[in-house]
Amino acid sequence: MCTGGCAKCLGSTLIPLAVLCTLANILLFFPGGKVEESAHITDEVWYFGGILGSGVLMIFPALVFLGLQNNDCCGCCGNRSCGKRFAMFSSIIFAAVGVLGAGYCFILSAVALNKGPKCQSQGGWTYPFEAGDYLADHALWEKCTSPDNIVPWHLTLFSLLLVMSGIQGVLCGIQAVNGLFGTICGDCKCCGCCGGEGTV
Repeated sequence: MCTGGCAKCLGSTLIPLAVLCTLANILLFFPGGKVEESAHITDEVWYFGGILGSGVLMIFPALVFLGLQNNDCCGCCGNRSCGKRFAMFSSIIFAAVGVLGAGYCFILSAVALNKGPKCQSQGGWTYPFEAGDYLADHALWEKCTSPDNIVPWHLTLFSLLLVMSGIQGVLCGIQAVNGLFGTICGDCKCCGCCGGEGTV
């Protein structure tokens, strides 16, 4: 596959993932599907891992990847591959931004899953679980008396963020490698508008 075509495919995959991560983060502001006071929301939700890391920061690489196939490949001193190579090189930088954003969301999600949700228990609004002990022992979920279904809510949404941000990181990593190949070798085709090979 052409390096530009591959980048476009990766970009088209990143956009729906970014939207889903943003939605998952927004839903986490409503523990158990209910409106709660801000002090009752898990701390990691306020770091906006899904909104900023896997959402906003991921849109920029995705748009760049989508546009690579249509970039002018005849941009430097009549060298028809120079512009395309520069565009592929710039995609490596944006891929790195995407990896950072996805990594930020991935780490926050992993911490939140290990820490467990903030909920009302015998000690008030606290974090009643320790070091992910609730993940393997569903009987411990009864420690949270409010909001209803907060543990599966927390577990499901942060697990989705963990998986989707992991996929985003892998896709951006693939584009970094793809961009390197595109920078060194150029795309598999050129627009043919320079060097007298095409119409002006």
